[in-house]
Amino acid sequence: KAIHKPSAQHVLDDDYYKRIEAIQFTMSHDDGKKVEDINEADVILLGVSRTSKTPTSIYLANRGFKTINIPLILNQKIPESLKQNKKSCIVGLVADPDRLADIRRNRVAIMKDHKLKEYTDLIFIKKEILESKNLFKKNNWPIVDVTRRSVEETAASILKIIEIKKHQ
Repeated sequence: KAIHKPSAQHVLDDDYYKRIEAIQFTMSHDDGKKVEDINEADVILLGVSRTSKTPTSIYLANRGFKTINIPLILNQKIPESLKQNKKSCIVGLVADPDRLADIRRNRVAIMKDHKLKEYTDLIFIKKEILESKNLFKKNNWPIVDVTRRSVEETAASILKIIEIKKHQ
């Protein structure tokens, strides 16, 4: 029920400050930046380009989870500290290669950068997805398929994984 008081939805309690801290942490750790303090993250999202890592990270941060997202690039190693990390909930994001190719083609068209042939090539994308799935399985990290899912739906799946991990 509305109480007709400006800013009343933003009660300045511990939860509010936790969310602000999580948002600041998440923004400064976007796209693989600052991985040296990876163990401070509540959630770590991994995935190839255009698997909604950043918007999902921001959504989770808004819920109070310090989130790092790391892009997976073919033939590039992930941070070694990731494999030893037992504190954070690490989740792999995947998508249907055909859908990813469409999304990437749209992005390339908007950017007007047509030098990115490999980026939109279906065979290359299939290889990227396969390699990422193999990495996730090898490390026993849960996988969320983001194909045709909203950020909220993806985040809901991750929140369920966090809840399950908490009770293990």
